[in-house]
Amino acid sequence: MATAGFKTESPFVKRDERTHDASDLKYQKFLDTVSGAVSNKRTVVMALFGVGRAGGIHLGNLVAHSSIKLKYVVESDQKKWSQIQSVCGEATKIYNADQAKEMLSDPELSACVICTPTFTHKDIILQCLEAGKAVFSEKPIGETPEDTKVCYMTAEKVGRPLFCGFQRRFDPTFSDIQSRVRKGDAGHIQIIKSISRDSPLPSIEYLKISGGIFHDCMVHDIDMQTWVLGELPSQVHTMANAQIPEIAEIDDYDNVVTTLKFPSGTLGIINVNRFAAYGYDQRLEVFGMKAMYEAENGRPNTAVYSTSSGASTVPIYHSFPSRYEESYAAEMDYFVDVVNGTKDLPITYLHSSAVSKIADAAEKSAREGVPVDLTWEKSEVPEGYYC
Repeated sequence: MATAGFKTESPFVKRDERTHDASDLKYQKFLDTVSGAVSNKRTVVMALFGVGRAGGIHLGNLVAHSSIKLKYVVESDQKKWSQIQSVCGEATKIYNADQAKEMLSDPELSACVICTPTFTHKDIILQCLEAGKAVFSEKPIGETPEDTKVCYMTAEKVGRPLFCGFQRRFDPTFSDIQSRVRKGDAGHIQIIKSISRDSPLPSIEYLKISGGIFHDCMVHDIDMQTWVLGELPSQVHTMANAQIPEIAEIDDYDNVVTTLKFPSGTLGIINVNRFAAYGYDQRLEVFGMKAMYEAENGRPNTAVYSTSSGASTVPIYHSFPSRYEESYAAEMDYFVDVVNGTKDLPITYLHSSAVSKIADAAEKSAREGVPVDLTWEKSEVPEGYYC
């Protein structure tokens, strides 16, 4: 055989020295489970506020987590209670919002997960922190920079962690790209592009209380790009319109392109849309002097169906609960470690406030039709970031 000369020693030689690639996080989780690394975590008693879009995802993860005891759920819509109870079991108590004060006095309760509408975040976060509880909150922490600052200052005052939920940081693909970029593997980044197109179209009732496309959607892309680069922009310029009449009527946008100019010369491009007919479109491209990295859309399975008409696949994931299933679970697992004191907060006040400041500038640019310059005081810049 022509390849006989390429034979090597038996694969049993050095078998025990070989291991998996660091990118195989699922296999690492398996190893942690069988070694007892997961089960050795201290159990954290939690309460969940709100079982809506994001709350429904967290409900399942909280119940399934081996180191979490979900003792309380706060949900004002009593029509949901029977379904919530069927997921949680009888040991979990369900309360109305006006009963939360009683619940927060429970000394066994150590952490709260906030998934209520944005306009309620500040008050609930402060209640929980002042009761001595650690807090995980879906973004944004507050409706305004002032609200966000008050929440973080209160967390610092009472000595409890406040964790802001930017789940894309916990996506294995995005995280790997960020790590490679920060190590310099791609060289200086020339262009970073992200696409976030929603599916399905949210209800108009939700859109009215969402905080608008910039603070509801684009904040994820802003956090993503600044986190990958480790840099804050000096200018943003937005072009936006509403293609959907109902969205125009509530003075919001559904079709947005924002460009970001970074001090190092990197250019950022963000495209967000409220509705993509073909599924939940989430892509990232990082183009550097030495390499280009891409994060493509995931699919429910990898089958390729070939016929005389050509080849086809199943559609991309329909929406965020399926696309970011792993990310939400990893995020909550990280929060458990933060509450237990074994890990530091990955997203600080400076990260959250910087993202909000950039989102405000992007919206201002859209409404005024001009680029908006950004300046940063040293005290505003997160550790490890450049501006």
